[in-house]
Amino acid sequence: MKTPRPTCFLTAFILLLATYFASAAPPDSFLFHEQDTTVAEQARNLFDSMSTEERLAQLFLVGWDGVSPSQAVLEWINTRGIGGVKVFGWNTNNAIELARSLGTMQTRALAQRAGIPLFTATDQEGGWVRHVRDRTSHTPGNMALGAGGSPHDSYESAVRISRELRLLGMNMNFAPTVDVYRNTEASVIGSRAFSDDPVQTAVLGMAFAAGSQAEWVIPTAKHYPGHGNAVGDSHLLLPRLEETLAQLHELDLLPFRMMIHEGVPAVLSAHLAFPNITDAYTPASLSRFFMRDILRDELGFTGLAITDDLYMRGAIDYAQGQGWSFEEMVVEAIAAGNDMVMLSRTPDAQGPIWQTLLRRYRDDADFRRTTDESVLRVLETKIRFLGHENRVPLVPDLSLIRDSLPIDEHQHFFAEQAALGVTVLRNSRLPLREDALGRVLVAGNVASFLSAATRRIPAAERFVFPYTPTHVSRASDRAWIRNNAARFDTIVFGLSNRNSAEILAELEPFADRVIVLSSLSPLYLAEMEWVQDAVAVFGLTDVSHAAGLSAIFGDFTPQGRIPLSALRRPLLEALE
Repeated sequence: MKTPRPTCFLTAFILLLATYFASAAPPDSFLFHEQDTTVAEQARNLFDSMSTEERLAQLFLVGWDGVSPSQAVLEWINTRGIGGVKVFGWNTNNAIELARSLGTMQTRALAQRAGIPLFTATDQEGGWVRHVRDRTSHTPGNMALGAGGSPHDSYESAVRISRELRLLGMNMNFAPTVDVYRNTEASVIGSRAFSDDPVQTAVLGMAFAAGSQAEWVIPTAKHYPGHGNAVGDSHLLLPRLEETLAQLHELDLLPFRMMIHEGVPAVLSAHLAFPNITDAYTPASLSRFFMRDILRDELGFTGLAITDDLYMRGAIDYAQGQGWSFEEMVVEAIAAGNDMVMLSRTPDAQGPIWQTLLRRYRDDADFRRTTDESVLRVLETKIRFLGHENRVPLVPDLSLIRDSLPIDEHQHFFAEQAALGVTVLRNSRLPLREDALGRVLVAGNVASFLSAATRRIPAAERFVFPYTPTHVSRASDRAWIRNNAARFDTIVFGLSNRNSAEILAELEPFADRVIVLSSLSPLYLAEMEWVQDAVAVFGLTDVSHAAGLSAIFGDFTPQGRIPLSALRRPLLEALE
C-alpha cells in the first residue's frame, strides 16, 4: 500500500484546523466581565454603538426549512443581522446536524460588526410538545407533574430538559405552559397544562422556570394572557373567549402575575380575542391594551415579550380582515408592545418588511421610543444570559453530543416521573389479573399506547382507528367496535381525544368489560359516568403508557391525584 506523503498529511491537517477555527466562535465572544456597570448600562452602551438596522434586526426570531440553515436565513444574518432563530420539528431529524447548524449561524452572527449572538429557541415543554426529538428524553409532561403535585419534580424535570437543550446549543425554551386548563374543547392545550387550578399552575410553572434557568436556558411563560379556556386552535383560527377582565385576573392571569413577580425573563403572547374586554376581535398579541396596559403597566413585566408565530391563522386572518399586508402586521405586532416577532419561516419578502419597519421607525416618534425600549430589553436579556461565563455554549461541542446524548439517568428519572403521575380515576375491579382476562381487545389510536399494550398483553387482538381528525370519529369505526365488542371479555381502550371519546361511547353496553387508559386530558370521562375503571397518564410517550399499564395490572399502587379540581368529584364519585 502506498504510504501518504507527510506533506499531504500536513496540508490536510492545516485544512482541518482552518475549517474548525472558521466555524468556531472565539471563546470570549460577547462575554461581559465588568463589575462596576449594571446590565442596563452595558445594554445601553452596546445599543449606542449600533446602527438603526442593527438595532431593529434584534426584533426578529425566524425559522428556516430543513436541518441545515437556508440561504434565506443566512442572508438575514449576513446582511442585517437577526435577533434569533426558532427551531421547529422539521429542523430536528438529526440532533448533531441541528447543533452544527446552530453553531454555524451563531458564528455568522458573531462575525457581524455588532457581534451579538442569537437567541436559539425551541418548544421543549415535555410531554407531547417536544420539537427536538432526536437524542432527547421522552418525558411525561406537565399534567403528569400536576398529578404528582411536587414543585421539586417540576424543577428537576426542567433541569434535565434544559441540560439536553444546552448540549445542543439552544439557549431559550418556550416553556413552561402556564395556561389554566378548564375547557374540554381546549384540546390544543389539554395535558400541556399543569392543572385547572391557577395557583398550582403558577407554583409548578415557577419551579419549571427556575430549573430551566439553573442550566442558563431562558424560560418563557406562555400563552399570555391564557389559552386554557379557548375553543379552537390559534394555529388554525382566531379563538374568541368570552371572559371579562375580572374573570381573567382571577384565573388565567394569576400564573403570569406570580411568575412575573418571581422574575420570569420572557412571556409568549397568544393570538386570542377577548371581545368582552377590548370591544373588538383584536388578538391579544396585537393589542396595546394587553401588551402594554396589562402586561407592562399592571402586571409590572420588564422582561421580553415575544409573539407566537405570526404565520398562524389566528394572526393572519385578523390582519387580512384589517386590510394589512404581512409586513404591516409584523410592524403592528411591534407597535402593540411585543419586543420580538416570531416567524416560523424566513420571509422571502425581506425588503418590504424592512422598508415598512424603517419607515414607521423614522416617521413615528412613539413607535421609535417603544421600539428602542424593546431593543434594549433584548440586549439586556442577551447580556444577562448569553454574556455570562456559564452561558449555553454558542457553538456546541459535537463530540460531546455524540458521547452524552441520550442521557441514561434522564431516561430513568422520567420513567419514575411517569409512574408518580399515574392517577386512578375510577376503580371497580383494578388491578387486573393477567390470568383472568379472557379474550382481550386493545383499541386505540396512539401508536405508543398500542405497542405498550401489545407488549403487556401479547395475545390481545387490536383495533386501530385514526388519530385524526381529532374531533370527529368515522361511522365505520363506531360501527366496528359496537358490533364486535361482545366477542371480548376484556377491552383495554386508549382514550386520547374527542375522536376516541366518541368511539368509546359505543362501549357503554359493555361497561363491565372496559378498562380505560386515558393518554392526554381525562376530561372526556366527565361525560361518561358509565365508565367503571379508568387510569390517567396525561401523556403520549412510551414511558407514560408503560407506567399506566403497570398500574392497571398491579405492579405498583398509583399515588397521583387528578390535577383538575373542578372535575375531581364527577370523575372520582365511584371512589367516594
